[in-house]
Amino acid sequence: MVVALSVCLASSVSAQQQQQQLKPTNAGPKPAVKHAPKSPAPSYQPGLETRAIDILKAASARLAAAKSMTFTAIVSYESPSRLGPPLIYSTKSEVTMQRPDKLKVITIGDGPRAEFYYDGKTMTAFAPAENLVAIVDAPPTIDAALKKAYDIGAIYFPFIDVIAADPYKDIADGLKTAFYIGQSSVVADTTTDMIAYVSGDVFVQVWIGVQDKLPYRIYAVYLDDPARLRHVLALSNWVLDSSVSENTFVPADIASATRIAFERPDTADVPGMKPPPRHKPSRPQ
Repeated sequence: MVVALSVCLASSVSAQQQQQQLKPTNAGPKPAVKHAPKSPAPSYQPGLETRAIDILKAASARLAAAKSMTFTAIVSYESPSRLGPPLIYSTKSEVTMQRPDKLKVITIGDGPRAEFYYDGKTMTAFAPAENLVAIVDAPPTIDAALKKAYDIGAIYFPFIDVIAADPYKDIADGLKTAFYIGQSSVVADTTTDMIAYVSGDVFVQVWIGVQDKLPYRIYAVYLDDPARLRHVLALSNWVLDSSVSENTFVPADIASATRIAFERPDTADVPGMKPPPRHKPSRPQ
């Protein structure tokens, strides 16, 4: 067996030597093969796709038409850490809204319970664990009340565009790009249309129910943020146009609470979500 293998190897080496000897020694360089120049890949031209805009408008119209709504909002947002990679914080809120001037937001975790009430005349922020309450006069609409809550008390809810009087207007004011991605059957165990858009300085991807036109997940990145930290809002348990008691928007257990001023916290850098910078359209030349 070993002899046979040696013979085979020797025959193979001999054959290779013969082939090399048969090759011409004075062969010149081969002519270079010319390849047709490749056309450059077309660059992506951002714009506003009609299909994406139609879906956004349909969802906004559905929300704007609702006289009342309740839903659960789970917010997850990244915040820088001392080690480099971001930390993730989450909050869960139960929201009840009645147009044009009623809102209740009960945040039940993570962290101490926090309650916010707006009844068309006053805003109340209540911290049950500390038994502290702040009350201030409020404007006559939800949009104006939430703006005042942030301006004087640094209270911001990342779902304000969902409960705004005209959700699409807030998107359209700075809309630069919008395109349709496709459908998903994963989010909220329902079929959703996925849309991506850039409004102002925020990149957003949203999952909107194909049948009910309600948003179920919103993913946002601030483009002017060097770290590109991610913010995710998950919406569930939607109930629209149900009857809501007037007592819903009045806090019940604040009689013994210590009254404090409705003002911004002393610490400005506490982790939390902040409203995206509003896009300012350039002035006409």
